[in-house]
Amino acid sequence: MNIIFLPVAQQELDQTIEFYEEQVPGLGVLFRNEFLEAIDFIRLYPEGHQFITKHSRKCLLRKFPYLILYGIIDNAIIISAVAHQHRHPRSYLNRN
Repeated sequence: MNIIFLPVAQQELDQTIEFYEEQVPGLGVLFRNEFLEAIDFIRLYPEGHQFITKHSRKCLLRKFPYLILYGIIDNAIIISAVAHQHRHPRSYLNRN
């Protein structure tokens, strides 16, 4: 399946990597690597994660307090948010 990022989700990913890298050199790379592992898992098992709305699923990262919000449309996985788990869901749930 193709992975497509909404521009806002790509921006969230980039900002999060940059934030972690500024905190501790190398931490941004660790976040990016864990994120990419989660994307690979989503690609293999797109229907393997919990629904949080009628059309959106969430994948929790293991070591970082972030989630990936995505939906499946035709033969594509649409990443709509890369969100901190303490962020209010209202800020990203209406994207899908």
